[in-house]
Amino acid sequence: MARRVAVVSGSNKGIGLEVVRALCRHFDGDVFLTARDTDRGQQALQKLQEEQLKPLFHQLDIGDIESIRKLRAFMLQKYGGIDVLVNNAGIAFKVADTTPFGTQAEVTMATNFFATRDMCTELLTLIKPHGRVVNVSSMCGASALLNCSPELQKKFRSTSITEDELVELMRKFVNDAKNGVHTQQGWPSSAYGVTKLGLTVLSMIHARRLSKERAADKILLNACCPGWVKTDMAGPNAPGTAEEGAVTPVYLALLPEGAEGPHGQYVSAKTVQPW
Repeated sequence: MARRVAVVSGSNKGIGLEVVRALCRHFDGDVFLTARDTDRGQQALQKLQEEQLKPLFHQLDIGDIESIRKLRAFMLQKYGGIDVLVNNAGIAFKVADTTPFGTQAEVTMATNFFATRDMCTELLTLIKPHGRVVNVSSMCGASALLNCSPELQKKFRSTSITEDELVELMRKFVNDAKNGVHTQQGWPSSAYGVTKLGLTVLSMIHARRLSKERAADKILLNACCPGWVKTDMAGPNAPGTAEEGAVTPVYLALLPEGAEGPHGQYVSAKTVQPW
């Protein structure tokens, strides 16, 4: 029987690194730390090895489909699939950044939504029975939902929205932002928030698909908010630590084999939140 394996994207620092650290302690299998930059990944690996932990490393740039496919081929050949996938990689512009909003929308969407979607497209078929998939979203996504027009809110809350329809909405947001008409079209002025809104809804769509197509495999897939914690992305003023930010993603990654849920939910502080 193939050894169990967990993969965490964007895990050379911040919440991702803390997720790897916790999984090394509590997951009964190999744990892969991944990073775009191999040197940074190896430095993070060494840091954990000094703590007597034994993570492994694989280069991964979620914005590069070939990089995702290399990871896919490796996992298939060595492990026959993946048991735990934590989609943690993401970006955000700083509040004071003067980059035009349309550009911020395009760049942020490319990573947080489209590249993470590529990860799911390529890797969800590899998830083994009783596997766990965790998409690290944000409370900013939930806030963005509340700041959308009633029409958009209805679409994003629909239990019948398709992945294609969601993709079109995300593309529309980027186009509206670039054309300077996003607020008139019912969108909030948070590029990061809309990307994480999209990721949460994508998680719900993928969970419904898994329930339909692979019900017997009892795979659990959820989106979560790690909380506002001190990271390079969130800044030094956040009240929580990166270690605290890893608590909910790790909880979802380690849901026991017989667990019925949560599945297809948005989870914060280890609790299912209304959407």
